[in-house]
Amino acid sequence: MKKTPHPATAACPCGSEKTYEDCCGPWHAGFKAGVHAPTPEALMRSRYSAYVLGLIEYLLSTWHASTSPGELELSPVKWLGLEVRFAHMAGDAGVVEFVARCRDSSGAQRLHETSRFVRDGGRWFYIDGQMTVAE
Repeated sequence: MKKTPHPATAACPCGSEKTYEDCCGPWHAGFKAGVHAPTPEALMRSRYSAYVLGLIEYLLSTWHASTSPGELELSPVKWLGLEVRFAHMAGDAGVVEFVARCRDSSGAQRLHETSRFVRDGGRWFYIDGQMTVAE
């Protein structure tokens, strides 16, 4: 389910208060050419934006090979917002805690996750995440 490209001068879907072209756009446009998010938080934000925009190839390319599902199908979800609560990196490891709001056929949802990232070969990858049950 690929959506139309996000307008470069519009607000970035990740909620950073930057334009798409100054935030997640370069990572989405340049990943095949070796342009990658420089921090775990930037990668997490770009992955959220990729979910919003239906960029499956980007999502799979930023998933570490040790945990990647290999294929990904996005369900019909309307993403409503992202709040990054905590981001930390030390050496080649990173953690980002966030809450993503969305709506699907069953109603409104809040996904609270603490995601793990690893730097491998000079670039950051998503490893996995631990969901937090109702706050």
